Amino acid sequence: MTTSMDVVGAPVPPGAPRLRDVTVRIVMSLLVAVVVPTTLFWAAMVVFNVQVAMISALAWMAAAMVWRAVTGRPVSPVLLLALGILTVKTTFTLVTGNTFVYFVQPVFADATVASMFLGSLLMARPMVARLAPDFYPMDITLAERPGMRRLFRRLTLLWGVVIIAKGTVTLTLLVTLSLVDFVLIKSAAIIALTLLAAATTVALAAVVGRQEGLLPARRTVTESSR
Repeated sequence: MTTSMDVVGAPVPPGAPRLRDVTVRIVMSLLVAVVVPTTLFWAAMVVFNVQVAMISALAWMAAAMVWRAVTGRPVSPVLLLALGILTVKTTFTLVTGNTFVYFVQPVFADATVASMFLGSLLMARPMVARLAPDFYPMDITLAERPGMRRLFRRLTLLWGVVIIAKGTVTLTLLVTLSLVDFVLIKSAAIIALTLLAAATTVALAAVVGRQEGLLPARRTVTESSR
């Protein structure tokens, strides 16, 4: 029996995380920042009221930030901005009783964050390049590779467009649905859109990661026997 093995790509650096590890980090981040607070908000609103729902969502985000700080995990500027905006709009809504402002505010927040992503394309380091070390350890030399720079720009553009779509969906549903229906349908739509964008991100990153030797390359094994 003879065996031939063709391996495409450069050797994987020692200690480099596997694709599964990177994917788990992304999924966990989405669970903490999107899925759990969204689900918690809807459940609290149905069982109690919108005020309890707002406080629950804010408490969850604050606890998540504290947990990252205590465990030594980096806290990205975007997450800090999101927590700050959530704190302001929750406080304003509880003081004034104007829930419309609470639900319409994310539209303006999305416009701001999308502008940050798309505007960073004009800079040397687009937004995704600044967030990438949260999911894959890299130094300046690695981040400056042409393939990685192209990936960062493509993903920054992708997420900029996704955030714009998120804001558009939110505003459209807010002005056409009742409050309970808005929260439920908007939550499902945003989670689905975010997961789709995350899957696309992982797929694109995996292709470039294998080309750059950061992930194990796909192997083609051919066996023949006499």
